[in-house]
Amino acid sequence: MNSTLLSEHSANNDSHTTFYLACGPEDGPLMIFVHGWPELSLSWRHQLPAFAALGFRCIAPDMRGYGGSTIYGEHADYAQELIVGDMLNLLAALDHKKAIWVGHDWGSPVVWNIAAHHPERCVALASLCVPYTPGGLVLETAIELVDRDLYPEDKYPAGQWEYMKFYEENFDQAIADWERDIYRSMKIMFRKGDPAGFGQVAATAMTRINGGWFGSLTETPDLPIDEDIISEDDLRIYVAGLERNGFFGPDSWYMNHKANLEYGHRAHNNGELEMPVLFIGGMYDYTCETINSRAKEPMEKLCKNLTLDVIKSGHWMAQEKPLEVNATLAKWIATKVSDYWPIND
Repeated sequence: MNSTLLSEHSANNDSHTTFYLACGPEDGPLMIFVHGWPELSLSWRHQLPAFAALGFRCIAPDMRGYGGSTIYGEHADYAQELIVGDMLNLLAALDHKKAIWVGHDWGSPVVWNIAAHHPERCVALASLCVPYTPGGLVLETAIELVDRDLYPEDKYPAGQWEYMKFYEENFDQAIADWERDIYRSMKIMFRKGDPAGFGQVAATAMTRINGGWFGSLTETPDLPIDEDIISEDDLRIYVAGLERNGFFGPDSWYMNHKANLEYGHRAHNNGELEMPVLFIGGMYDYTCETINSRAKEPMEKLCKNLTLDVIKSGHWMAQEKPLEVNATLAKWIATKVSDYWPIND
């Protein structure tokens, strides 16, 4: 049997179901890949078989509000503490006590919070694009680290995070913007990094100024698919999931900043992380900008065994530059987490 083939599973308890993809030998050391907004377990399609081939047991869940996992109807249902609970329940269902956790976008705060609150469940962690601050991607701390040379406070009070304020102030419109034509929305979203945007104001900074994701447009722009990121078949899978479940759940992840900050204040060891940590920044990721800004400062202070790398990609790094991401992850595990590397008899 080919252990690199993906199989579909569910982990269930009385209150929640987590759908997940799996591959790799069942007795291999565990890696769990956590996706972000507005994605699916499918986002790790380039990583799962690659690390399964090395002998790891690789798991990628659909997060709450997404795909085949449970959908909830209140904003508070998407707070980080509850989402971390989902992942700990998944870990238990897999009959493992710990894993290497890999996160991207909103998946990164999840794995950071697992490490900060439950370090005994974390062999090591890697984050793509989103650096560490206790509590995760919290507006209060993110705004403190904004590059004010690029984002003057009088024009961009929240810097590139203006779109998060837009969610708080105009949640129904934010959903309506994306849901008006989900297929077109996803084609707009999944695009490779553009070197020409380096040092320029991110599009996300304009959301409040423009009064919405697409400003005054009454029709979602129709851009060609960016096949350097995604195939038509894979795009259709994302679209089908969002058409079925809607954007309420995914967008509600942005509506818990106060609760997430309070959760961060309860982190183990004042938020310091002792386990090996890898952070991969995207050179052309202009929202999660870590090249010229102060965004890495808390991470550099709090992570005691930190490896930093940069890949010349946009935000959808694992899909745009899969070979580079896989090589960086593999090298880090082999050198910093070598005791966890699979033993081949």
